[in-house]
Amino acid sequence: MTQFSIDRRSVFKGAGALVVSIGIPGVAAAEIGKPVKPALSPDQLDSWLAVKADGDVVAYFGKMDMGQGVDVAIAQIVGEELDVPFERINVVMGDTAWTVNQGGASGSTGIQKGGIPLRNAAAEARRVLVELASQRLGVPADRIEVTDGVVAVSGDPARKLSYGELIGGRYFDLAMTWNGKIGNDLVAEGQAKPKPPSAYKIVGQSPPRFDVPAKVFGKLDYVTDIKVPGMLHGRMIRPPVAGAVPVAVDDGSVQDLPGVRVVCDKGFVGIVAEREWDAVQAVERLHVTWSEAAPPFPEMAALYDHIRQASVVKREVPVATGEIDPAFASAARIVEAEYEWPFQSHASMGPACAVVDARADRATLWTGSQKPHFARDGVARALGLPQDKVHGIWVPGPGSYGRNDAGDAGIDAALLSKAVDRPVRVQGMRYEGHGWDPKGPASIHRARAALDKDGAVIGYVFESKGFSRIDIDTNESDPSYSLAGQLMGLPLKSLQGFGVPAESYGFASKRSAWETIAPLLDRGSPLRTAHLRDPVGPQIQFASESFIDEIAAATATDPLAFRLRYLKAPRDIAVVKAAAERAQWDPRPSPRPDRSGDTLSGRGIAYAQRSGAVVAIVAEVEIDRRTGKVWARKFTVAHDCGLIINPDGLRRCIEGNVVQGTSRALTEEVAFDRAKVTSTDWLSYPILDISETPEAVDIVLINRPELPPAGAGESSIRPVAAALANAVFDATGVRLRRAPLTPQRLKAALA
Repeated sequence: MTQFSIDRRSVFKGAGALVVSIGIPGVAAAEIGKPVKPALSPDQLDSWLAVKADGDVVAYFGKMDMGQGVDVAIAQIVGEELDVPFERINVVMGDTAWTVNQGGASGSTGIQKGGIPLRNAAAEARRVLVELASQRLGVPADRIEVTDGVVAVSGDPARKLSYGELIGGRYFDLAMTWNGKIGNDLVAEGQAKPKPPSAYKIVGQSPPRFDVPAKVFGKLDYVTDIKVPGMLHGRMIRPPVAGAVPVAVDDGSVQDLPGVRVVCDKGFVGIVAEREWDAVQAVERLHVTWSEAAPPFPEMAALYDHIRQASVVKREVPVATGEIDPAFASAARIVEAEYEWPFQSHASMGPACAVVDARADRATLWTGSQKPHFARDGVARALGLPQDKVHGIWVPGPGSYGRNDAGDAGIDAALLSKAVDRPVRVQGMRYEGHGWDPKGPASIHRARAALDKDGAVIGYVFESKGFSRIDIDTNESDPSYSLAGQLMGLPLKSLQGFGVPAESYGFASKRSAWETIAPLLDRGSPLRTAHLRDPVGPQIQFASESFIDEIAAATATDPLAFRLRYLKAPRDIAVVKAAAERAQWDPRPSPRPDRSGDTLSGRGIAYAQRSGAVVAIVAEVEIDRRTGKVWARKFTVAHDCGLIINPDGLRRCIEGNVVQGTSRALTEEVAFDRAKVTSTDWLSYPILDISETPEAVDIVLINRPELPPAGAGESSIRPVAAALANAVFDATGVRLRRAPLTPQRLKAALA
């Protein structure tokens, strides 16, 4: 089975024009088996799947996969409902001409929500095909059984018809019920009810990822490999001081470079050239006079003071139970702490790339964005074209896990292509990828606990304050959220959002709140903030789960026992117990009694809920006292995301979360001065290298087939930083409350 790009002719190659004319209850006979495809719409069965002439099945998935194997799981879901072998399911992803807009990759909803309409469509297609076979074979539908895409009479297997014979190469032309929503919450249903989990044969198995061989052997085409006849190469020029605008641009400074053109529109400055190297040189040589802009940022050392002192733009209190003030007034003891989390970059392994061929009446976009439908919409708006005149084609990119710079590249390429009337490929450089991608927001987190004379928690307050996680909207459909749009004067429409800890601690009096502050620069900022994998989850849980440990330490209680004393949700309790049991948790208070020697070791636990999933992590660390370096030696992860579609795929996804979470907890921090981002390469913005990765990630999967599958793409990154911070405290007796947990910070604390 392979992921592929197709055209309508190849899907139905060999298909005849026969119209099957038989009676099916609830379906007009002449409507089944039409040779003409209905318009792409969520309420059409043909928008979700097709049966080819040879019986293979094409599933149209309106999301995409960022290397986590979501497409494999979708193929399993479709094959399961159709009773077709997994190997015969082909998944088309993220192509706006073939798939409806299911919201792209966002919120770990690929299977959780994206699988729902495909499961329903496959069940409905099976129902219709069984009814067709019933009519053709002259037996009641309850005497029909389906095996591997072949419909046969029960007890008389010689009387059979394949799906290919029944409808292969033609269309169902059958309406489904649609909830009228576009994006993640889109649901389409037919008359058929999907199978119960007890009947599953494909779901729950672990067929291999089908993109891995092509990646390993260098045969997979990424967005950077796209070439279009007549294509020019584009590069963007950003201001040296954030907020500056070009006053004058000297085209003559690059006139000796062949085929170079300069494109300017207000603050938008770009280069196009026949040869990519000429475009690179032109960026270096083009003379631009910039306005005298006051550097907009505080000193990096003053970042957290800025957050503390900044005016609040929005405040919400999602959790408020009991009487907080009386609880603290009567407390025998109050424990409090404050935690700090930096700006972080997506640090995608490749800078953004996009290709756009803009014509007067239509356009084509090739993008690595995780939201190709919305990227298509943004390009359409930037070009002034109707959405249906722009074809968005998703091609694998370098990964993003949120809103990285891919959305900017698409708009840049569209505007350059329109200006020069040629296809344009925009390719970022490393300093642009690190310097100008939207960032995960910096924040501070304050926590307080009121204890009675016996050490019981009678009041708990947790409040976060920081930059909005959605200063830049995530779906890329509005050019005003792009660098190009903002530099050209489109109004910034900063959105406000943050979050609170996701847990079930049953403190009698409890308040959780968040506050957002204004962005540091109101347009075209290298520190604009947007979604980064598990938006604000790692920083919130870093603080909240560290603080739970601090309360446990203050009461000389084992951190596991403390959590189990206050947790209320049964699934949460089960997950925390499962992680501790597998890790052979040593029950005792932290820190460990013996903290002598140059090599220190410790363990820490943290847990979180996210999008219907529950995860608990035990981290085991080794620390070199002389250097302060932390090695996350082992993680034990217990993971409950409801029904598991593909166990091996889920394990790999968890491993990726843990490694990325470790990198962000131990090394990643955007550096900046008053004018710009300064961490623009892998030396100034280091990520975890292969020698620093964990020795082992031991995973306990808790399968709950009675529950729908929940989002797993981000849940296990959420508690990583807290588990590490708690393990560092256990090993050293030192509590680090600012991330990342760098050697310099730990050495300073130990001293």
